[in-house]
Amino acid sequence: MRFRNDLQKIACLVLAILFFIQAGGRQEVFAAEYWPEAPETESPAVVLMELSTGTVLYEKNSTEAHYPASITKILTALVALENSDMNEVVTFSDRAIDETHGSGIARDYGEQMTMEQCLYAMMLESANECAFAVAEHVGGTMENFVDMMNAKAAELGCENTHFANPHGLHDDNHYTCARDMALIAKAAYANETFRIITGTKIYTIPPTNKHPNEDTIVRNHHDMLCTYHSANAKYLYEYCVGGKTGYTDAANSTLVTYAEKDGMTLVCVVMNVQSPGQFVDTLNLFHYAFDNFQVYHVADNETDYDTSRAVTVGALNEYKAFVELDGNADIVLPKTAEFADAVSEIAYREDGGSVVGTISYTYANHEVGKADIVRNGIEVEGFVFDNQKEKGAGEQETAAIHINPLLIFLGALAIMSLLLLIYFAKQIVDNYYIIRHNMEVRRSKREQFRAVRKHQRRRGRRRF
Repeated sequence: MRFRNDLQKIACLVLAILFFIQAGGRQEVFAAEYWPEAPETESPAVVLMELSTGTVLYEKNSTEAHYPASITKILTALVALENSDMNEVVTFSDRAIDETHGSGIARDYGEQMTMEQCLYAMMLESANECAFAVAEHVGGTMENFVDMMNAKAAELGCENTHFANPHGLHDDNHYTCARDMALIAKAAYANETFRIITGTKIYTIPPTNKHPNEDTIVRNHHDMLCTYHSANAKYLYEYCVGGKTGYTDAANSTLVTYAEKDGMTLVCVVMNVQSPGQFVDTLNLFHYAFDNFQVYHVADNETDYDTSRAVTVGALNEYKAFVELDGNADIVLPKTAEFADAVSEIAYREDGGSVVGTISYTYANHEVGKADIVRNGIEVEGFVFDNQKEKGAGEQETAAIHINPLLIFLGALAIMSLLLLIYFAKQIVDNYYIIRHNMEVRRSKREQFRAVRKHQRRRGRRRF
């Protein structure tokens, strides 16, 4: 009986371990989750986003449609950079000159500049004719390029956006929202060439076929990056690394601004505000973010999903984990919180790609970042279940783990048989003296019985 109880205890322990593994993950945190209160903004539509995580730190009417004006040119630049080379020669058509007005650099019919020069003029000086010429060069026609812009916006997840031109001059059918504009700005900033252009304060265009004797100097209009409008540098911000201004009578002032500090990169989008409200709101929100939030590197802090430990398979060998956390993944949290305070959840993927799952983190009802679980390319030879090779068409042969149900059944049967043998062996050991005593009693009785029979036979012979 005692051995039976031991077996039951072992079985319960095994089941408990399996249940814990199945239920794994971070325990819920019941401490109060505090999200810092942001300052009031004059702008009616605002988004403040941390770029490495995509976390929205603050938003106000973020899905409300507004006219973007020249911040449109951020998407124009991104689509051009993804579909052209910086050394390509752009020729200004009659349409590029005739159908644009407002800000520009006075280009002529048939003038030629490189794509690089056009993008600098478009982003720094907000040159509308350059945006039109870029669109025609990349898309074949301006209309085709606008279709490319809308397709790119949809790809980035924009849901309340429609562009009608590449420059942002007013059109009733040309609109976006602060949240969509933040998604576009985030994607653009991931492009290294875009980062260089948007952060440039001054750029020189050399003489062209229509301006053979003079350079053209273009200056960045963003007052938080350089003193284009205000000589007293009232709105200069030392952590500003780029952005784009915008204005039309219908759109009012719009502004997209990037800033970097303490390992955190922010983008702030403000729309439909009277100048200089766009700069005041952006400065206040940057102070709010850098004062109240910090970035945590997931791989350095995550402990609940530790893939760095070796996996031991019996006495066969010791292997490194087959997956690892994305080394570039971050989450952003209030400075009052710890990494362990974020609640995490894993979503697994079975598409056979390099990403096998994603850990999503939330805090105070905010999505604060994600970390992909990726294959690290390690292959294991001679693994106990590695009994087959898979190879697709045109692919190299790779190891695959296949579990044979028959082998598992036979293995389980062997283990059960071994446990039964151990059980009976222990029963024999525990009852050895009782069994021996019983055997001796039986032997003694048999001897007595034989003696009695022998005595009876002798008495019978004497009678005769």
